[in-house]
Amino acid sequence: MANYLIVGASSGIGRAIALQLANAGHSVFGTFNKNKIQSDHPNIHYTKLDIMEESCSFDFLPEKLSGVIYCPGSINLRPFERIKPADFTNDYNLQVVGAIKVIQSVISKLKNSENAAILLFSTIAVQSGLPYHTQVASSKGAIEGLTKALAAEYAPRIRVNCIAPSLTDTPLAAPLLNSEQKKEINAQKHPLKRIGTAEDMANMAEFLLSEKASWITGQIMHVDGGISTLKT
Repeated sequence: MANYLIVGASSGIGRAIALQLANAGHSVFGTFNKNKIQSDHPNIHYTKLDIMEESCSFDFLPEKLSGVIYCPGSINLRPFERIKPADFTNDYNLQVVGAIKVIQSVISKLKNSENAAILLFSTIAVQSGLPYHTQVASSKGAIEGLTKALAAEYAPRIRVNCIAPSLTDTPLAAPLLNSEQKKEINAQKHPLKRIGTAEDMANMAEFLLSEKASWITGQIMHVDGGISTLKT
């Protein structure tokens, strides 16, 4: 079975991926920062890690990794004129610099695997263009560029892909879905007429990390209920 590192594995999409991989028999090394959680699965090993600290260490990992999944993100939706440049910088540091730091720290461990993969997360707002999404779309746009550049640089040894969800029912999106009315309004915007779940993203993640996706790299996979491409 494989070893996987999931940064941000204590809730939402990261938590769902951790459970899915663990249930498949893989060893999951999950990190958390603020949302401490006790491991309730024998295959999941949690470690507190603040990726913004210069001294953060990955010495808790084995020498061989089959995959790295980077999940930290933020959803800050505000009018462009009310966003300070520092807010953009903070998002970029969390979502892009953090991913870079993690990947650079463990790349040698990925090279020790025969089927290594890196998985990042974007948003449909990068390609679709949505009002009040400049902050999140800016940093996630950089993630999409990073995905393709890394995929080219590390082919054929390491595959790199990215999932771009639409609005997903997770703790991060709770302010946007904190009533049945909000959930219904947002569900109706999607051709498939429902909100995405963390398990929807975990299903795609498990596939992209597996041998079944061995001929897929450098791709931005839209898991979004059809909203980014369909008009109904």
